[in-house]
Amino acid sequence: MLGLLLDRLMRKGTLTVIHPSGKMEAFGEGMPHVTVKFHDKRAIPELVLNPDLALGELYMDGRLTVENGTVCDLLDLLMMNLGAVQPTGLHRLARKFRTLTRRFAQFNPASKSKEHVAHHYDLDGRLYDLFLGRDKQYSCAYFSASGETLEEAQIGKKRHIAAKLHLDKPGMKVLDIGCGWGGLALNLAQDCGADVLGVTLSEEQLGIARRRAGEENVSDKCRFELVDYRALGGKYDRIVSVGMFEHVGAPYYDAFFAKVRDLLDDNGVMLLHSIGRTDGPGSTNAWIAKYIFPGGYVPALSEMMAAIERSGLIVTDVEVLRLHYAETLREWSKRFQANRARAAEIYDERFCRMWEFYLAGAEMAFRHDGQVVFQVQLVKNQHALPITRDYMVDNERTMRFAGTERMPAAPLRVI
Repeated sequence: MLGLLLDRLMRKGTLTVIHPSGKMEAFGEGMPHVTVKFHDKRAIPELVLNPDLALGELYMDGRLTVENGTVCDLLDLLMMNLGAVQPTGLHRLARKFRTLTRRFAQFNPASKSKEHVAHHYDLDGRLYDLFLGRDKQYSCAYFSASGETLEEAQIGKKRHIAAKLHLDKPGMKVLDIGCGWGGLALNLAQDCGADVLGVTLSEEQLGIARRRAGEENVSDKCRFELVDYRALGGKYDRIVSVGMFEHVGAPYYDAFFAKVRDLLDDNGVMLLHSIGRTDGPGSTNAWIAKYIFPGGYVPALSEMMAAIERSGLIVTDVEVLRLHYAETLREWSKRFQANRARAAEIYDERFCRMWEFYLAGAEMAFRHDGQVVFQVQLVKNQHALPITRDYMVDNERTMRFAGTERMPAAPLRVI
């Protein structure tokens, strides 16, 4: 069964399989060449019957190891080939079933949302220090010039978002939905003169964000609260949400955008930054849903737009960032591997294998599986912004963030 599956799959490169008996089989031809080893007889039928879940579990448990190459090389090879093959048989039925039942998998009322957030974001804070960097930016960076460091690209991401928010007056009220560890909110307060409220459901993130605001003496104009967006009231000149919409769940899109409309001032602007899929509505990978982001879902643009239209909000700009997140994840993986021993001290080897499988799989999803980042700008009043996009370029070119020197816009690197 494994042979039939791999014979059909492998069109580029070579995958060599070492069976528990020591028997070796090669599938495909040419480079790249990756070798894997199965360590028990049950591993192969488990993989064949449910590859979306079993591949990650087998790797986590050490029942499948990569003998030639890395787990990143393995996932690169597999996903490069999977992009040209449609699932059949049980695999097709399993994915269709997950799509049909996603309303239950994405059950995210306020009480459940906090639990889902805690599963991932309330991990030991030392773990994120190992690969995110000092500002703890846990979302897609924006690589605008060749040779940029991850830190520079993360500052670039914040500048890119702030430019689209068009904070053209001091003291504007800004709401950051899903503020993470507070890096963007702090910059909007310090460098754009905004009055910012950041909200999160992670107690770990809340504590760090509040501490940072105190250390930087901006607690009076940059506040952080532990609250679900559905419980918020008031009006805001600007709303921003980065990397949070993936946790809303498709059944809640109407409620999300209706709430945004209620919170947004009549002349307000929202910028939504979210991972998205280019191949239409689907379902969350079974392994990701179980181990990394329970309740999470990456939306298709068509799903977002339908809910936005029903809300009465107006789309004024859409940008698709394609390979920026792949580059971000590659840098995170490098840093995690460099600090792997420390991660194992915080957790254990199984956790480390889970985390490296997650980072590598996510990178390859952006390289081969139609994952991108959508930045969608929304208003209630079509007169709220200038009629050309020139203001975005001008804002970004002159904006100074996190102590960086003002720099001219650089040509986008081809990656």
